[in-house]
Formats: sequence, C-alpha cells, structure tokens
Amino acid sequence: MSRKKSSSSLRFQPTGGDRAAQLPVGKKQRLSIERLAGDGRGIAFFEGRTWFVSGALAGEEVEVRVLNARGKVVEARLEKLLQASAARVEAPCRHYARCGGCNLQHLPHAEQLALKQRTLAEQLQRVAGVQPEHWAPPLFGPAFGYRRRARVAVRWDAKAQQLAVGFRAEASQDIIAIEECPVLVQPLQTILRHLPTVLRSLGKPQALGHVELFSGTAEALLVRHVSALPEADLQRLQAFCEQAGAQLWLHGEGEPAPYVAGATLGFELTPWQLRLAWRPGDFVQVNAAVNTAMIKQALDWLAPQADERVLDLFCGLGNFALPLAGQAREVVAIEGVQTMVERAAANARDNDVHNAAFFQADLTQPLAGAEWAAEGFSAVLLDPPRDGAFEVVRHIAQLNAKRLVYVSCNPATLARDAQVLVNQGYRLTRAGILDMFPQTAHVEAMALFEAG
Repeated sequence: MSRKKSSSSLRFQPTGGDRAAQLPVGKKQRLSIERLAGDGRGIAFFEGRTWFVSGALAGEEVEVRVLNARGKVVEARLEKLLQASAARVEAPCRHYARCGGCNLQHLPHAEQLALKQRTLAEQLQRVAGVQPEHWAPPLFGPAFGYRRRARVAVRWDAKAQQLAVGFRAEASQDIIAIEECPVLVQPLQTILRHLPTVLRSLGKPQALGHVELFSGTAEALLVRHVSALPEADLQRLQAFCEQAGAQLWLHGEGEPAPYVAGATLGFELTPWQLRLAWRPGDFVQVNAAVNTAMIKQALDWLAPQADERVLDLFCGLGNFALPLAGQAREVVAIEGVQTMVERAAANARDNDVHNAAFFQADLTQPLAGAEWAAEGFSAVLLDPPRDGAFEVVRHIAQLNAKRLVYVSCNPATLARDAQVLVNQGYRLTRAGILDMFPQTAHVEAMALFEAG
C-alpha cells in the first residue's frame, strides 16, 4: 500500500495537547515517598508522574536515579537517602544495593509480613470484593538461611577474556559478582563462596550456560553447558564437588543427568516420614521450613477424613498428595506434565503409599468429564502456578466438593479465581500469607473455601 509523504510545513500535536517530555535514563530527582506498593517499592508523585522507587520506604526523602520511564510511570532506584524512615534497618547483605535477588532487606521482617498481608487483602477486596471470615496468622520460618536452591548467572566476555559469575543486577542484565548470599542455606553458601574460582579455572568457560545449586538429602551443583566440556574441565568440576561434599550434575542436550551414575537427590517431609525424589529442573518449594508449615496448615484446613476421596490438582512430585494420603481414603492427584506424574507415582511407591493415584490432564480445561472425576470428591486442594487455575475453578462445583484449599503464589490470580468460586456458592472462610521468600515482596497465600 502506498503512503503519502506528509508536508514538512505541517506539525501535528497528539490529542490532548503537548506530550510531556520523556525522562532520560540516569536522571536524578529528589522525591518524597508516600507509601509502599505491593511489590515493596516506594511510591512518590511528582510533576504529574507516579514514581516507583526500589529501596525506598514510606515517609522518606530520597534522591533517585531513573531506570525507565513510560508515559506517566517512572521506575527508579534509590541513590541517596536524605531523610530515613524510623522503620529502616541496615541490610545484612553487602551486595544488597545492586543485586536483584532481594528487595526488602531494608525493611524489618515483621513489616515485610504486614506488607504482604495488606497486598493479599487489597487484591481480594479490589478484584473479588471479598474478605475472609477469619484471617490466619502468617506462616513464616527463618528470615535468612532458608533458600535451598539458586541459579547463578555466568557470561563469557570474549573481548576481555573474562568469565562473569554472580547474580543479575536489579533491572539489568549485568552480573554482580557475589561472594556471599545470606538467604541461602549454609551448605550452599559454602559452595557459592568458592564457585567463581573453579569456574574461572576451566579451560573452556565459554561453554557454560548457567549454574544451579541445590540442597536437600544431598547438595548438588548443576552445570548447564551450551557445548561439550573438555574432560579436564569435567574432572576439575567433579574434584570441586567432591571436596564440597556435593553431587555434580550436567545439563547439555536432553534431561539433566548426574556425572556419577546412580546419584539421587531428594527432600524430606519429616512429620510424615516421607522422602520425595526430585531432579534438577523439577519444581520444588525453595523454603523447607515454610513448606512443612504450609502442608500442615493445608491438612488442618482441609481436614480430610478416613472415608473421604480428595483431589489434588497441580500435584507436582506429590508434595501435598502423599501427606494427604495418610489421612484420606483415596487421593487422586493431577499434573499437566507426564514426566512429573511418573515421578510423583514413583515417590508414592517408594514411600509405600498405595491409596494415591496419579494422572496427567490439561489443567487449562474443565475437569468434570474426566473418568477419575466421575465419583466426585469431598475436598479439593489446588496449588497452581502464577497464572492461577481459572479454567479449573470455573466448573469445580460440579465435583461436589464441600471444602477447597487454594495455595497461591500470585494474589492477583487468587483473587480472580476467588470471585469465580464465590459466584458458585463457596464462602471464603479463611486466608493467610505464607512467607516462602523472606526479604522479597513475593507473596504466597492459602485460602479455604467452603460450600454453602
């Protein structure tokens, strides 16, 4: 299609008058912070724009640096603290100012919990127009030393002939060299401290993609490589792992595999005397203490009886299904990925659990027509990903469940799905936050819905 050339003598203004000049990245500005956003950033209003400032607290006077500006919204980072809030504390991590891993270390842990509680309540009220009949106290564990898995970024700089090793910087692809990380469990802190040295000693560091650390029934180091590693590099990595008391896993083409055949990883659910096997790449909750507390609360709220049939949706490796099987007559557990179904079923066999059945199903579709759903269920547990479970909950009343526990990692989709459940006649009787990720604004929550 031809396009006419506009006359150079004409100038067009956007509808509504002159467009405000965009703020350049790097510009500094003094601001007064009014309140905190749900993601933990401070909010300020200046010259018709809303500013979101990482690292700032309500009531503070700050100087900030612009990271990004789009229309009336500006994202910025605290550069200088001019007047501090009385609530501010010293961040214990010396990398905190630049690392993008944690964003709330300057806020006391009790205040972090309060922020997450407000975020959940606001989402439920704004999106679904509901509040629970009872608020549960927050579930939390240690504020530091809790994280049992982490991904370490690596990048080869061909021009400088150097390997960058660390975590991503906030709002950037830059890699910040990390020598310690206080949110990791202690065995992983020890591995991380010496990891950069061994990676930089490799003969072919440009073959590295990224590195992951794991801690459970054993510690493990997973090396993702984009091309084959020389034998000398493999031996150097294995020697490092042996000295650290960790397993070496490699991930090239196909599935991750242990360097030493037969090596296994797992995690324990001690109150139920269960051990679940898992492999790098499988989903597992990163906070063992809060995971245990979460399962206990879910069982308490769902209260499965010895004669009841219970449905576990998005079952993963069996994190909820196997403890549920100890109380219910039968557990039917559903997962969208067939390999996870097979691993969950193997975990049931290995733990001598025989009243749990595992099936693969598309969990973006209604479930009432499935053969395993024909008998119905007394209770349902859902633990969906961030997208929530909208298609599942739309028709969940057809399963005739009287009680439903929804475990969420995204308050926005929990609130959306809560509205759907309330419209089907369920009451939101309990809700509360799960502090799975201390020192971050990430909110996990649990809600109990009851029929009638």
